[in-house]
Amino acid sequence: MARRPVTWYIATPADGIIEMSRHAGTPVNLAANVGQVVDHPKPCTNLWFDESPFSYFRMVKCVGETLEDTGIWPVTWPIRLWIVEPVGETGNWSPHHYPYRLLAHQIRVIEETEPWPALGARGREVLDVVHRQIPQRAAQWAADWDADPEGMRERLWNWELCGGQNSGSGKWARAMALTTSHSRRESAAQRWSERLARDIVDQALAGTDVSRNARHYASGRAADLTVAAQHQARFDAYILDSLRGNDLDRVVVA
Repeated sequence: MARRPVTWYIATPADGIIEMSRHAGTPVNLAANVGQVVDHPKPCTNLWFDESPFSYFRMVKCVGETLEDTGIWPVTWPIRLWIVEPVGETGNWSPHHYPYRLLAHQIRVIEETEPWPALGARGREVLDVVHRQIPQRAAQWAADWDADPEGMRERLWNWELCGGQNSGSGKWARAMALTTSHSRRESAAQRWSERLARDIVDQALAGTDVSRNARHYASGRAADLTVAAQHQARFDAYILDSLRGNDLDRVVVA
């Protein structure tokens, strides 16, 4: 049985330039080289270890890890996702620890593809949460906190450590999500999504007079909501409701 061809990916900012090549002062523009073989402008001689901030082209075959170690900062969206092909000699820091990575001094830029898979198998749903749901909910989360800081602090503590009648604890659910992201090779996708969610909260609450603790609370709720979207097809309601913090949104009647 023939093996399925491996697809390799590189992520760049919107201008198509590999960010680490820009930092090194030798910018490589993938957008300008579609269909072409690109030579590394300053390849290292000690294979395969860094001699400079940009010693080789770094690519991954697990698209959910594409956003790891890109040099792109601050976290932003959209990014651009490129399918590339290694040319010539290739290597790896450690095939045992990084089986999804490949290093090369030459690549062929095959094509640009949809960027959402870089956020995981449910990247579209994650982006919907980030761009449509969180801006609407951030103000309410912050208002809930500032309306009753002591009460919300107690409810948050109970949720973090104990959970509720129909959901587990927040810490347990987050640990489940981290483990699953690692096993599915979507760790970078989760980190990037969480950062996007937190940044959207900062934008939504900019210029308001909500407290710092309220901002922190809303930021955490937003990050957990994106993680629930990422793993919605993998977890049951018990774990998903833990991540969504449903118990925190319920009105407690005295």
